[in-house]
Order: sequence, then structure tokens, then C-alpha cells
Amino acid sequence: MGSTNENAVLKPFKIFVGYDSREDIAFQVCRHSLLKKSSIPLEIIPIKQSELREKGLYWREKNQYESTEFSFSRFLTPCLANYEGWAMFVDCDFLYLADIKELRDLIDDKYAVMCVQHDYAPKEATKMDGAVQTLYPRKNWSSMVLYNCGHPKNRALTPDIVNSQTGAFLHRFQWLQDAEIGSIPYVWNFLEGHNKVVDSDPSNFPKAIHYTRGGPWFEAWQNCEFADLWLKEKDDYLKEAKTATTN
Repeated sequence: MGSTNENAVLKPFKIFVGYDSREDIAFQVCRHSLLKKSSIPLEIIPIKQSELREKGLYWREKNQYESTEFSFSRFLTPCLANYEGWAMFVDCDFLYLADIKELRDLIDDKYAVMCVQHDYAPKEATKMDGAVQTLYPRKNWSSMVLYNCGHPKNRALTPDIVNSQTGAFLHRFQWLQDAEIGSIPYVWNFLEGHNKVVDSDPSNFPKAIHYTRGGPWFEAWQNCEFADLWLKEKDDYLKEAKTATTN
């Protein structure tokens, strides 16, 4: 196991984070938690729909089922990485509790993508700030993905395809065969309110918490599970940001 590309160790690991203008603080805290825990250099790039539209990479009309501004633009990750090397996409509503190097070390070049293969059916009819909660196979698989951007199959993810294909085709990874999708332990996409910590098993504790129902940056989710960890990280981020502006 592991990447055969020795240069990958020297280059910053690219992480594309879904950005929603309504959730800027979620993006900032996610980014802060990644950088703070990482023992390897990272390049963290927000996927901003407005910028992609300006560059002519995204022109899709919004539909009623899109709960975030990056519902579909996330699939431009291989394109944005110039179809080279490995890169990660992650939703902004994540909090990292472990060194991302541990996850990067799980990379296996035989796969086109790697992700946590959840079997997940949310009970809530709505999420976040009242957005409709849709049900579909492979729900949440696309919320954090390691992309083998140089894999021939991922060249299918052109801007034309990302802007025209169905949500089912994209979110279910239908441009790939099942054998081309690698599996990652669920602790790297630990779904708040769904996955459970088993006290007797330390290996079960989340390495990345995904506030998929809604996080503490929304008033309705101030008391969700692990809210205290996110709020502490937010305080750390704000403290550092304030120090940086005063120096």
C-alpha cells in the first residue's frame, strides 16, 4: 500500500474544501484544524462556485436538491489538480482531530478514488439551515474523497461532464467500476448523529468529525454531539486570526 509517486512526499498535499458563502466560519475552522494537526505541508484550496463561474469552469443552473454551493462543483477536483497526483476533496463541515498524514498514508495507487463507504440513511427530513435532506445510494461517499487525479478514469470528470451529468451519476461514482473505489476507515468521515464512539475501543474514536446534519455555526445545531470540540477549534482560529491582524 502507499503511493508510488516519491515526489508526492515533497510536494504539499492538495486539499480542496467545498466552500459555501453562508458557512465561511465552517470553512475557516475546517482549514484551521487541518493545518494545526498536520505534520506534512498542505495546500488548502476552497472550491468557490463564484470563482469557477468566472473562470468558465462551472455554469450549471442551481436545482432544488442542492443543499450547498459545492454540491456538484466538488467533482471538478481532478480537473483543478490538472489531472495529476493525488488530491483530496472534503466538505467544509468537517473538523479534523488527527494528522492528515495518517490518511494520506492509506493511499493506494490501484484505486481511482478512495472514500469512507457509508451505509447511511438519515432520519431527518431537513438538514443545515432547512435544506431538504435527499436520500440516495452511497450517501455521503462524496463528502470526503481521495482522488487519484492522474488515473485515466478520472479524466472523465471534465467540466462538460460535471456541468451536465445527473447527481446520481456523480455522487454514486458511476464513471467508475466498484473495484476502482477504495475504502477508508469510517473514523475519517465520522458522521455526527449516526456513527457512535465505542468507549472500549480507542480505535473507534473519530479522526475527522462530519457535522452532516448541521454544525454549531447554525443556531439550531448549537447542542449537537461534539459541538464543544468545534467551538474550541473556532476559538483557537479566532484567537490566531486576531493575533495575526494585530502584528
